Amino acid sequence: MAEEVKNKTFANLQRFIRRGVEAERCELCGNALFHEHQHLIEPVSRKLACSCDACSLLFANDKLKYRRIPRQIRSLPNFQLSDGQWDSLLVPIGMAFFFYSGPAEKMVALYPSPAGPTESLLSLEAWTEIADENPVLKSLEADVEALLVNRIGKDRGREAEYFIAPIDECFKLTGLIRANWRGLSGGTEVWEEIGKFFTGLKKRSTVVRETARA
Repeated sequence: MAEEVKNKTFANLQRFIRRGVEAERCELCGNALFHEHQHLIEPVSRKLACSCDACSLLFANDKLKYRRIPRQIRSLPNFQLSDGQWDSLLVPIGMAFFFYSGPAEKMVALYPSPAGPTESLLSLEAWTEIADENPVLKSLEADVEALLVNRIGKDRGREAEYFIAPIDECFKLTGLIRANWRGLSGGTEVWEEIGKFFTGLKKRSTVVRETARA
């Protein structure tokens, strides 16, 4: 079952990336969409769907098949996460996103890889400690928002970046990496695309400084 969901997610990511050069239409009513439009997610399969504003309003209720994905991005410059806490999350690279899955009834940690989104075994104790130190995480909306962490280059003196981001942005990053990865190290192009992604994310974000416990 897990492999089936993963394969569906991969196919969906490829479709999601290709839409950048295709005319987009609402997948519910068929109307043409603007470049900036709403997205929905089916929490069980993690399938993304493009939607017009009118149709997206039908899915504000979390009991329905699809959930409307919010568009707000929050940058968390004061987020507290030590190297030891990061290691305890068992993520093998310096990038991941964390969200509460309603169907699974637990926090899920996914990290991008050349094969697509890969799930990491998340320690509940480790996550609880981080959440206690960063009350802003209590505002995460299940299935549709995630803590997105970028610690790539931190060992070389670069600042870590933390965001509360819409889940479709997280899957977009994963699809971008899968589409552009070359060879063992990824190649220059994929790292340039990752840099552009986070630069754009930061420009569109609202800065939230009160993230940590007083």
